[in-house]
Amino acid sequence: MSTLPVVFSLSAPRTRKMDLPSNKWIVHLLVCCFVVGVNCNSVDKKIYVKLNYTVSCVRLLNATHQIGCQSSLSGNVGVLHVLESEDNLDWVLSSGPNPPYMVILESPLFTRSVMMKLKSGSSRVAGVAVVAPNTNPAGAFSPHTTCPNENSGVYSETYDPAMANCNKTVWNPLGNGLSYEEFDFPIFSLKDDNDTQVIRQCYLDHNRAVNGSRPRYPLCAMQLYSLMFAVTDTATCMRRNDINLSINPEMVCDPLGDYNVWASTRPLNNTAKGHKMWESAVVAAARLDSRSFFFDIAPGAQSGVSGFVALLAAAHALRDVVQEAPPNRTILYTFFQGETFDYIGSSRMVYDMENNQFAVDLDNIHSVLEVGQVGLRNDSKLWLHTDPVSRRNDSVNKEVEDLIANLRLAATNLSVTPEVPTASQPLPPSSFQRFLRARPIPGVVLEDHQSAFTSRFYESMYDNAEYLNVSYPPNLTPEEQLRFVTESAKALTEVATLVARALYRQAGGAETQLVNINADSQTVTQMLYGFLVRTNNSWFQQLIPSDFMSHLTNRPPNLYVGAVQQSSEPTVLVQFLMANLTGSTVNVTQENCQNQREDENDKESRHMYIYMWVQGAVPPNSTQRQGFCVRSTARLSKAVSPAFDLREFTSKDYSTWTESRWKPISGRIFLVASHELEMLTLGVGVGVLLTSLLLTYVISAKADILFSSGREPTNATY
Repeated sequence: MSTLPVVFSLSAPRTRKMDLPSNKWIVHLLVCCFVVGVNCNSVDKKIYVKLNYTVSCVRLLNATHQIGCQSSLSGNVGVLHVLESEDNLDWVLSSGPNPPYMVILESPLFTRSVMMKLKSGSSRVAGVAVVAPNTNPAGAFSPHTTCPNENSGVYSETYDPAMANCNKTVWNPLGNGLSYEEFDFPIFSLKDDNDTQVIRQCYLDHNRAVNGSRPRYPLCAMQLYSLMFAVTDTATCMRRNDINLSINPEMVCDPLGDYNVWASTRPLNNTAKGHKMWESAVVAAARLDSRSFFFDIAPGAQSGVSGFVALLAAAHALRDVVQEAPPNRTILYTFFQGETFDYIGSSRMVYDMENNQFAVDLDNIHSVLEVGQVGLRNDSKLWLHTDPVSRRNDSVNKEVEDLIANLRLAATNLSVTPEVPTASQPLPPSSFQRFLRARPIPGVVLEDHQSAFTSRFYESMYDNAEYLNVSYPPNLTPEEQLRFVTESAKALTEVATLVARALYRQAGGAETQLVNINADSQTVTQMLYGFLVRTNNSWFQQLIPSDFMSHLTNRPPNLYVGAVQQSSEPTVLVQFLMANLTGSTVNVTQENCQNQREDENDKESRHMYIYMWVQGAVPPNSTQRQGFCVRSTARLSKAVSPAFDLREFTSKDYSTWTESRWKPISGRIFLVASHELEMLTLGVGVGVLLTSLLLTYVISAKADILFSSGREPTNATY
């Protein structure tokens, strides 16, 4: 009995002595882990140089095939080779001793000829990086097809086959079709800045062959990562989207789409869909989107911006006159999204009109005036394109002739001369074609070209402010540039005035009012600056709500339609611009404005109008913006192909374009050792591992001898 307390008193201190070293080891282990993590991060920065501004070509799919680019699961790695000329391709495709190669292309070499040769030798090509120049090239470059949207317009085997597939007119003869090719390696665009200088220097220091000699290791290499999830076609990827094998299933693709923007000169009840009795509307249309080979660089100056800016300015010019002397018909302004990809927006609006899902139906549509590419007039002429097939109907032909006459009348005292192409020429690619697919509707498409496009950079990254000649005198501040009226703005103002006057006459307005309808060049120049130079400017800031401020950037918006998720930046900006340019300021509280009402008892206004609380300007001697409420008819409607609602993923009537989802896109450069040195390093590493395992075994087996000490027995007592 007397020994029990002694035993417990000795064992307890022994346990406490064991706890103290154990805690120290835990602390040491945590410190070591932290140090190792910091060192790993430091080593990573020493080995790799990450590329800051990279934009990739991505994978798109439709009913029949896939296009675009992608990398392997772990990214594509290749030895850098700066291609100096097309004749130098032999080094990449056959004679170079260190394949696969990551080919760096200056923009003049980014041609179909070079790219198709690289595609044919893809076993020796790891990827391509195109250096985007700071100024546009002197030549032409259009990665689109020669016949845009040839399978989704009105001309087909059942609607004058002689005009189908651009048989009569090749609209984009400079198109090389690169955007519609499939490449099994990644293709990136690099901004011509410090990153590209580092790449060039790395190539010169390590990879460039001197006097035909073989480059010595280490060599400069690049890794490009752009893994795409979707493959084959839209039907396949949408079927995989429906397979739910986990709680959080991963989507592999999304339909292309966004929202159309529309407004009307008279409020239309948007809750009561379908036909409106005694309502007749003239549709004024423009497209909102564009694209290029690289998904995040789609400035669309000529292909998109020139048209929708002209229409916005025309709507602004009509705001006062349609209130003071309202015409007989309603003018329905429509801005279509996704037109590049088989007319997504216009086909959706026509579908909704046919199925009583829009504020009006096709029976309410009197005629259509579409504003296309109008920014590159080489002379005073604007071309009025019409459909020769529907004009075989006498009543349609009469309305078309009236519309042409109204356009000519509207040009009085303007430096614009409307001209009509030959009667047998079909319509150019245009949203109006989707209306004609539904029924013969009178209409005109306004363009700056008589036959083939005047644009040298149709649907390319060079279709930008420089190409539209939106330029400013040196040393102007951003605020001064915003307000400087460029020559391009003056020319586009004339077009907007023509469109506004013609719309007013077409809607039944009095001819005597035409002299009062004039577009504002200051408004046009501010819109061109916002959409082609930088969205983050003082004028745009005044016209949007505060929660959209973070979306404004110091560069132009990307007009690529993108996948269906939420309204894109161009869509939201156009809606707010339309609301401010055509709507009116109402004296209501911010709460009521955001709740779509004039006051707490107002239950009806939301059906006719939309209310927007915008942040306004900063008054002098103040730091707080004075917000206000804008009441307008500027609304959004879905711009997603009906094929996805109908689940007809192989449809020939509607767009079936989808965009693959992808993992984060990145690129980096580093030095790579020779294969022999890598194997030697591996061998040494394996040897060190085996040696350490052997030593660990020996030390463990002889631990009693090596680590014996004069510890007192565990059963010692006092």
